[in-house]
Amino acid sequence: SVGSQTYKNIEYVIIDGASTDDTLDIATSLIKGEHLIFSAPDKGIYDAMNKGVNAATGAIVGIINSDDVYQDEHVIEEVMSHFKNDPDLHIIYGDLVYVKADDLNKVVRKWRSAPYYPGFFEHANVPPHPTLFLRREVYEQVGLFNLQYQLAADYEFMLRTFKKFNFKSLYIPRLMVKMRLGGATNKSLGNIFRGNKEIISAWKSNGLKVPFLLMPWRFMKRLIQFI
Repeated sequence: SVGSQTYKNIEYVIIDGASTDDTLDIATSLIKGEHLIFSAPDKGIYDAMNKGVNAATGAIVGIINSDDVYQDEHVIEEVMSHFKNDPDLHIIYGDLVYVKADDLNKVVRKWRSAPYYPGFFEHANVPPHPTLFLRREVYEQVGLFNLQYQLAADYEFMLRTFKKFNFKSLYIPRLMVKMRLGGATNKSLGNIFRGNKEIISAWKSNGLKVPFLLMPWRFMKRLIQFI
């Protein structure tokens, strides 16, 4: 889905955890532009993301995983037009749907986000990370993903970015990414429990007060996504 984007000035950075199948051959065959490939063992998905961010040289950085696809070929074009029209804009995000692993058209859960406001995270909102596009300066100021978190490093990164820094953000109310079911956080009840523990830890480690109703809010938000 990245290779079919109408916006052509894209640098592709592929991070592969030293796979032994034909993943790299398939990936490179689909890419038509400039690309960098790193294939080496890593410490998990967030370590791979950090390597990708460090390797990227573009002004805008977006991250999409192997099981995710962009909704259509115009996503990056639309995102880049907003960045070009507003030099003060540092963050863009949109909506995401979960689909069946074997059928990209079978939607099972809709993750609609919202424009950022002071109580955004307190009310259990969070941008869908695969839809997040950031100016490089954001990573330079905020830092990378904290590898102490195995399941919620993306949540901790976004919490840190939005709550502790004053970056201008834009929510685009349109579907950007389709994510296949099967992510680590939602794989089992045990992982959901550990993920929630990491989310609470993320608030505390950033010197933020954990909202009293955060977990009930999160449960309700997730339930609504299935309706």
